[in-house]
Amino acid sequence: MNRGRFTIRCGDHTLELGARTLLMGTINVTPDSFSDGGLFFHTDQAIKQGELLASEGADILDVGGESTRPFSNSVDIEEELRRVIPVVSQLAKTTSLPISIDTCKGQVARAALDAGASIINDISALRYDPELLQLAAKSRVPLVLMHMQGSPRTMQLEPHYGSLLSEIIAFLEERIQFACEAGISRDQIIIDPGIGFGKTVHHNLLLVKHLDSLATLGRPILLGTSRKSFIGAVLDKDVTEREPGSWATVCAGIIKGAHLVRVHEVKTCRQMADMVDAIINA
Repeated sequence: MNRGRFTIRCGDHTLELGARTLLMGTINVTPDSFSDGGLFFHTDQAIKQGELLASEGADILDVGGESTRPFSNSVDIEEELRRVIPVVSQLAKTTSLPISIDTCKGQVARAALDAGASIINDISALRYDPELLQLAAKSRVPLVLMHMQGSPRTMQLEPHYGSLLSEIIAFLEERIQFACEAGISRDQIIIDPGIGFGKTVHHNLLLVKHLDSLATLGRPILLGTSRKSFIGAVLDKDVTEREPGSWATVCAGIIKGAHLVRVHEVKTCRQMADMVDAIINA
């Protein structure tokens, strides 16, 4: 697999994508995340986890304060700000990594950028809050646009597609065009097929298998499979036992063209990604 090469401007950082796989370490500052059950809900716990992920080889830290697990409800802006801003602020001081704010809310993203974040990761792909669109255009930071059918509360009720890959590609292309028309540089956009967001187990497996089809969009690809329920369904494993399955999807995703992978466990994934990269680049 010959991945496309991209350069993304990210505050004081420049991200080179394609020569090696970048790892986005996940920090859920929530009491109800599916993946870690609130282990990092308290500020000091979240900061320690971010520093650990940085020491283990993460390239980006992704901080989120609202669970987007299936059937979850949104949290209000004040609560989301209370959860994430102290974490972003401290990690911006204690690590040298770019920090991504995982939010759909413009006010939260603005405060996070002011606190030291330099990437916006929006699962809504600019469909929920017009303020986020304006902020992304003005700030010129990298923007992740993700595909999702429905909302976190409804997405897993009865997900269906007439043509899975073509519909996801068409959605992402429309969202890219929408962003560009609002003044966001196409060169700053990263795409995410949204594993687990309005997809069945089979849909998710097909997306990993055919991830390289998204290369037609000409943008770097972020893949987030870590610990998700389709892995548990295939292997019959609880969320606490899904790391080996997650690692398999990371390797498959890199081979099929992922430029970035969003993971909870960085240490082992760093070794695996480096090894797969060495094979690809041999």
